[in-house]
Amino acid sequence: MRSLDVKVWSVRKRNTKKSSYDVRWTVAGSVFSEQFRTKGLADHYRSKLLRAAHAGEEFDTETGLPDSMIEKAASLTWYAFALRYLAMKWPHAAPNTRNGINEALTSVTMALLGDRPGRPPEELIRKALRNWAFVLPGPEERELPTEIANTLHWVAKASRPLSDLADAAIGRAVLDSLKLKLDGTAAAAETVRRKRRTLVNALHYAVDLGEFSENPIAGIRWKKPKVAGEVDPRVVANPAQARSLLTAVSYVGGYRRARGRRLVGLFACMYYGALRPAEAVGLTDADLKLPKSGWGTVLLHRTRPSVGKQWTDSGETHDHRGLKNRASEEVRLVPVPPQLVTILRQHLDTFGTAEDGRLFTNERGGVVGSSTYYRVWQEARALALPPAVVASPLAARPYDLRHSALSTWLNSGVDPTEVAERAGNSVEVLLSRYAKCIDGRQEIANRKIEELLRVYE
Repeated sequence: MRSLDVKVWSVRKRNTKKSSYDVRWTVAGSVFSEQFRTKGLADHYRSKLLRAAHAGEEFDTETGLPDSMIEKAASLTWYAFALRYLAMKWPHAAPNTRNGINEALTSVTMALLGDRPGRPPEELIRKALRNWAFVLPGPEERELPTEIANTLHWVAKASRPLSDLADAAIGRAVLDSLKLKLDGTAAAAETVRRKRRTLVNALHYAVDLGEFSENPIAGIRWKKPKVAGEVDPRVVANPAQARSLLTAVSYVGGYRRARGRRLVGLFACMYYGALRPAEAVGLTDADLKLPKSGWGTVLLHRTRPSVGKQWTDSGETHDHRGLKNRASEEVRLVPVPPQLVTILRQHLDTFGTAEDGRLFTNERGGVVGSSTYYRVWQEARALALPPAVVASPLAARPYDLRHSALSTWLNSGVDPTEVAERAGNSVEVLLSRYAKCIDGRQEIANRKIEELLRVYE
């Protein structure tokens, strides 16, 4: 039944230990109410009811809602909303962030597909969502292969309503689905948390659009997977191990091909200068001050992260970005020790630079991809380390050279504020993540303790 007999009451604070606010109204003599966590949300909901009443809309006597609010909740599917959310976020997001949003929206969409005849294979659905639906320009602005178009048409019809996420059981099931990879195995904790952040942010946008009175996921008691906040001390190489690894890099790929030799300086920047890989990849000759003796300096102001072409505005695999967690025009001055100065001078004498001044290139002269330097590093580890150590986490990834550098600096007694400035981190992040003993440091500490104890024997 429908009725025009509507009276909207004012917002009222509930007398409970946890602050909450009620919006109460009557329709044809029946009292309805909605509860909200903040007064702002309650006022927003009340204003929508008042606008509908002043516009002369009929209210449903069973739900207490005006026709416009009922129809809006029933008509918008999760998939349709996800496309709107992507269009809002994409223009202002970094390429890697776009990739993460795409991955999260794909996972949630897969979890919110209902039973509908003609379901395409799971792999095809995921491919259509990852490569076509959640990428701009969107599916409505591109010519799609017939198979992809048919799959997305099925997804649009099979997608559950966005309003279903207001059901705590459905919301919990969606969150649980984020814990699994496509093959059914457990996803990494950081991946799960990243996907959840995207979902929460998307539903905040749904609140802004008036689809929910408050974020339905925020109230679900769901155990988040724990993410290791500290660097594993097993990955940290001591100076002798680092030098052996850098030497081994020069042997990868043979002397003439120089697949490894041209990247020695790249890895040396990560170890001696604590540069992030994307910072080292973007270095140019103009960024360096390399005296014939003593310390030099590196002026960092750009990064070249390796991302897919579909995520960048330029269509290039490597995006042009500023420094991590800094304004695009900010710079960071990093003093570099004589060992790195010598390596970089030798690199310039041997290989020169690319046309745009970049120090490090692949064999074709292009930007060094992460897969390229990762493969070289794995081969170097096999050359430099004993089999048992190769099987261990020690310097398993190129990024571990940065961990090793920062741990070495801290253990040498350098003030944490200075280390943080050179590394481009906050002191809080530095001390919580990087203050680890370098490999073999425990033995030195043990000997000092033993010597002290002997004095009192």
